[in-house]
Amino acid sequence: MSSLQGAEPLHIDRTAELEWYAIWIRSRHEKLVRDQLLQKHFDVFLPTITKWSRWKDRKKQVEWPLFPGYCFVRFDGVERLPILKCDGVVTIVGNEGHPSSIPAIEIAGIRQLIDSELAFDSCPLIKEGMMVEVKSGPLKGVVGRLTRKGSHARLMLSVDLIGQAVSVEVDAADVKPY
Repeated sequence: MSSLQGAEPLHIDRTAELEWYAIWIRSRHEKLVRDQLLQKHFDVFLPTITKWSRWKDRKKQVEWPLFPGYCFVRFDGVERLPILKCDGVVTIVGNEGHPSSIPAIEIAGIRQLIDSELAFDSCPLIKEGMMVEVKSGPLKGVVGRLTRKGSHARLMLSVDLIGQAVSVEVDAADVKPY
């Protein structure tokens, strides 16, 4: 008689081996997609922020996706079909037709921020040297290259033909990628 008879089967938790992926979602379908993925027993993360919404007759606080148009889900990258079949899913974000995983540490950092009491808001990822457009203030609509001078963000406006430029200090929150 085998010593394994009557023993309960080992349950191995494979979720730790699964990787995180970003799902691109149709506009305003984030919660619908999240709910569908939860029903299919996926580990889903839809970070939200509370914002005030105004209608003609009232104002109300609503949960808004921190990254509109995206949701994060952990799964085996080769088993994509159940995710792609969800209403509202456009595609799984990746390169050259293959899903690209997101490091777990990035998801953990966003989760930790969401769980904290700190005030936060989403912003576009703007790197030094990128072309940006000013979205508010007296320079609204001006396009230039974002540079740094010390700890301050600067907008450099150039006339390339004559090799001259000027720069002005700007608030990084007032610019968007061009």
